[in-house]
Amino acid sequence: MQPLSRSHAWPIMGPAQVQQLEPALQALSPTPLMQSAGLACARLALAVAPHAQRVWVAAGPGNNGGDGLEAALHLHQWGKEVVVSLMALPGQGPADAQAALQRAQQAGVRIQPDVPKEWLQQMAAEDLCIDALLGIGATRPLGADLQACVLAMQKGAAPVLAIDVPTGLNPQSGQWLSGDSADNLAVQATHTLSLIAVQPGLLMAHGRDASGQIWLENLGYQASQHRVPPLAWLNAPYPGTPKRHASHKGSHGDVAVIGGEGMAPHGMDMRGAAILAATAALHAGAGRVILSLLSGHACDSAPPDVMQREFKRLELEKLHVVCGCGGGTAVEAVLPEVLQRSACLVLDADGLNAVARDSVLQNALHQRGSRQSTVITPHPLEAARLLGCSTQQVQSDRLKAAQEMAERFQCSVVLKGSGTVIAAPGQTPRINITGNGRLAIGGTGDVLAGLVGARLAQGPNPFEAACAAVAQHGQVADDWPTGGTLTASRLARRLA
Repeated sequence: MQPLSRSHAWPIMGPAQVQQLEPALQALSPTPLMQSAGLACARLALAVAPHAQRVWVAAGPGNNGGDGLEAALHLHQWGKEVVVSLMALPGQGPADAQAALQRAQQAGVRIQPDVPKEWLQQMAAEDLCIDALLGIGATRPLGADLQACVLAMQKGAAPVLAIDVPTGLNPQSGQWLSGDSADNLAVQATHTLSLIAVQPGLLMAHGRDASGQIWLENLGYQASQHRVPPLAWLNAPYPGTPKRHASHKGSHGDVAVIGGEGMAPHGMDMRGAAILAATAALHAGAGRVILSLLSGHACDSAPPDVMQREFKRLELEKLHVVCGCGGGTAVEAVLPEVLQRSACLVLDADGLNAVARDSVLQNALHQRGSRQSTVITPHPLEAARLLGCSTQQVQSDRLKAAQEMAERFQCSVVLKGSGTVIAAPGQTPRINITGNGRLAIGGTGDVLAGLVGARLAQGPNPFEAACAAVAQHGQVADDWPTGGTLTASRLARRLA
């Protein structure tokens, strides 16, 4: 068992893949998987709450509840005062869970069909609740009995250890099972124990806040030894390799940022977005950075290190192009040429919106896949426009949406958001967990686009360049000084 670490490649699987693996893993173990899972949970409970005297286990009718019953048995035998609230009818549930119930009853564990409200009032902050209500099979809003358990955990003083997934969280998407209603009830876990592999929902959307510290007990699963491959891998940290001494500005690539529509078309000056992308590329170590503003005028506020050039004078075939940041409607006029001629392309923001509106541009983007490197960096709304669906559909399965865009447009995709997904044709996607809510401000996406352009200019293939840029972008936010205000311009200048 190990805590989630950004320095290790962790397998990420959905409920269907985990359930497909269980028979093969059971065949390799002389001990029933449920017993192994319960023992792992009990050991983790002792580790995270070593001074606990009381342990409340809220157990559901399925395998997750069986894991909780097995954990309760061990904690009871180790001298803890344990109460199990079993939210299941007599004889209900799979055979392994029924066997776990019999073992716990025979060991003398106190089991009751409701929430022990008076007993819970005596629990202290050093005690522990174990959430074993639903697990990876959760697909619909909670019933009244489960809501009562969740509410008791929310009101209690003791921390919560969730098995598999905090109850109320969709294991695939990280969205709430009850939708985004204001009266949502879900467990806010202090720790979550993942069994076999990590569920993608723990790393996305509300899962980032609801899961607490994530732990993995693989129960014998090794990706290299089993036929069921992961849905995704945890994104690796940015390695931060320094430039070689024997290098020059031409060794680190030329990045051209095309965007920044002026004031005239709709009464808003969007040149700042392009300047942010150029600043990011500059501070991320691109050899030379060229800014081509669609306003048609040079900008005095651009960094003096950045060259400014008219679009018609750009040698696109020799450049790593970042296009679309603040492009407005003006980007539509240059996009056909950008798609056709750019040696390497990062397409963002209004460039993506223009593609979504025009089937000819969509085909041109797809055609680049056979001869030129491309990375697109949509947020969920832009992704929905590209896929012709709703934002809710994108967010309900971010891995699927990212992979579908990668295949449709034959390029690398950075689907931004909580748990950014990086996908590419022929690659297992990665989920990134660096970054925090400080990035939820205007301009940070432009900074990411410029950073991807710089990493692409420095040599890696588009997928690896995108993975490195996303990891670094989030890590800078994670390392931000406590109490300091993060702005997009400051973020761009902290890249190195």
